[in-house]
Amino acid sequence: MLRHRRSATAAVLALGVVAVVLGVAAPASAHVSVNPKEATQGGYGRFAFRVPNESDEASTTKVEVVLPENAPVGSVSTMPVPGWTVAVEKRKVDPPVQVHGSEVAEAVSKITWTATGDAAVKPGQFQEFPVSMGPLPQVDTMVFKTLQTYSDGNVVRWIEEPPAAGGEEPEKPAPVLTLTAAAPSAGASAPAVAAADADDDDDSDGGAGTAFGVAGLVAGLAGLALGGLAFARTRRKPAARS
Repeated sequence: MLRHRRSATAAVLALGVVAVVLGVAAPASAHVSVNPKEATQGGYGRFAFRVPNESDEASTTKVEVVLPENAPVGSVSTMPVPGWTVAVEKRKVDPPVQVHGSEVAEAVSKITWTATGDAAVKPGQFQEFPVSMGPLPQVDTMVFKTLQTYSDGNVVRWIEEPPAAGGEEPEKPAPVLTLTAAAPSAGASAPAVAAADADDDDDSDGGAGTAFGVAGLVAGLAGLALGGLAFARTRRKPAARS
């Protein structure tokens, strides 16, 4: 009987250890993210903030996305999301942002989506909130600190900066957009190359024409010389006697 109790206790302890190990090794829960995750500096793009609901009981009723102060964007517009209202806040920027050759002294600082009626993101669901932005700033990354409010009053703050290379991922990371430099355009050098090729063609044609012209002139002069010699020999030849 005692042996059976010890076996049962060992089994319970083993299960507990396994549970702890699995808990540590379990993948992190879904985070708020921006999609796509990469774009080109100076360009425009359509991006969607994807917000999963991580609560088993409460629904997501509000999402607040803060645009980074160190990377202002001159043009930001939102796409309607059925059942959600949107509020856009702006701030002054100095120096102004260039948009289509014009200076813009204000930039969007925060976007807030609020659910109406039964549109809240329920457990097991996610919602995307699309925006259009550009021209994208000349920075390596844009960090969008985000607040997610649930129907039970709980607020999840997705505001932690990305880790350094090789660092451990934070528990509540903010959505990050990676920006790459635009590749140099090959179109600018193509006309110059084509023009150079055309010049080479023209030069080769002109050289060939010149060569043919010189050869013709030489042939003509040679003909005249031979004709003159023949005429001179005819003059010097005595007339035949009868």
